[in-house]
Amino acid sequence: LSMKKAADIERTVLTLEGHTDSVWSVAYSPGGNSIVSGSSDRTIKIWDAKTGTEKRTLKGHTGRVSSVAYSPDGNSIVSGSWDKTIKIWDAKTGKEKLTLKGHTDSVRSVAFSPDGNSIVSGSWDNTIKIWDVSAFSSQ
Repeated sequence: LSMKKAADIERTVLTLEGHTDSVWSVAYSPGGNSIVSGSSDRTIKIWDAKTGTEKRTLKGHTGRVSSVAYSPDGNSIVSGSWDKTIKIWDAKTGKEKLTLKGHTDSVRSVAFSPDGNSIVSGSWDNTIKIWDVSAFSSQ
């Protein structure tokens, strides 16, 4: 690529501002209409992907939020935190549905399985855990 073409490709479309500390993780919703972000300010924010408007702030973690992801159906959000917990949130209301405890150190990465019935988490405790959340992820 020439310098001009590379610059055209890398142009910023929107800048989303609202967190008060470093942003660690971002993810698009399955339909691409929303973006979720996790931050050192211990919050999760849901944004309108087209306008950049902040739709909702989710609070509940007591440590930085290091990883966020949407469920495949877009109805839930999972978050992992330095507080050693994983939380599942209702993507529409922002209400906390479930807290998973079991890691002995910071949770660094989380993801839903393709069917939305499981969550996988990775931690600084050198473990990967798979959690059955089928009763909570699609409510």
